[in-house]
Amino acid sequence: MKKIFITSTLSIALLASCVSKKKYTALENDLSNTKSALTKTQVEKEGLESKMAKIEARVTEYNNKISSLKEINDSQMTSVDGLAVMSNNTKKKMRATLSNVDAAQLAQAKTLQDSMNLALSYKLKKSISDTEGDVDVNIDKTVVMINISDKLLFNSGSYKVSSKANTVLAKLAEVINSESSMEVMVEGHTDARSINTAMFKDNWDLSVKRATSVVRILQNKYNVDPAKLIASGRSSYLPLVENDTRENRAKNRRTRIVILPNLDKFFALLDAEEL
Repeated sequence: MKKIFITSTLSIALLASCVSKKKYTALENDLSNTKSALTKTQVEKEGLESKMAKIEARVTEYNNKISSLKEINDSQMTSVDGLAVMSNNTKKKMRATLSNVDAAQLAQAKTLQDSMNLALSYKLKKSISDTEGDVDVNIDKTVVMINISDKLLFNSGSYKVSSKANTVLAKLAEVINSESSMEVMVEGHTDARSINTAMFKDNWDLSVKRATSVVRILQNKYNVDPAKLIASGRSSYLPLVENDTRENRAKNRRTRIVILPNLDKFFALLDAEEL
């Protein structure tokens, strides 16, 4: 009986030992499978991350292209009806400027050229205090013509430039200096009244002397390259209006500055200082 009990005990122990080994082997297999699954998942994760990085790079590239195209579009130079060329950025600035212009004046602008004249006139006059009516800006094709009355530039019968003209001449010098290939003609104009003094034989002398005075200010005070400047006198032979009244004669006494600016730079310059 004792022998039978011992044998049974050994059999149970042996059986228990066999079951534990099987479980251990199964656990090892499960662990191996789990490790394989984790490795596979890691590889898949890295693959997805690589694909995601490529997609993000492509998205970034497309966004950059879109931004580049927008910049190109904004800077695209266009010409309308043979008028001065301007970029879309300049058009935006012009529209923003026109939003500040008096409604009655704006209603008179029927063409693109009218709008350009009004915008440039507003910006230039806005930068000059107490000179309303003394500066007139117009565009003819790609030429900007700025008429400055003698009331602002000179005393009657004099060719010495007044200190009141410093602001407008400084602005003009910045425009001229912004473009290396620009040429600028400074024209002196008088009214029809004759003059004959020790200094001036006639209006030709006075108009030329006034033009050279402005040119010297631009060169010596505002560092404009003299090679870009032309001084000319037109005497009284290109009047704006008839010389039949005091007011009309005052309009004809003027200095006209003819420049060929880059309109983008012109607007950028005038935008730089808000008064």
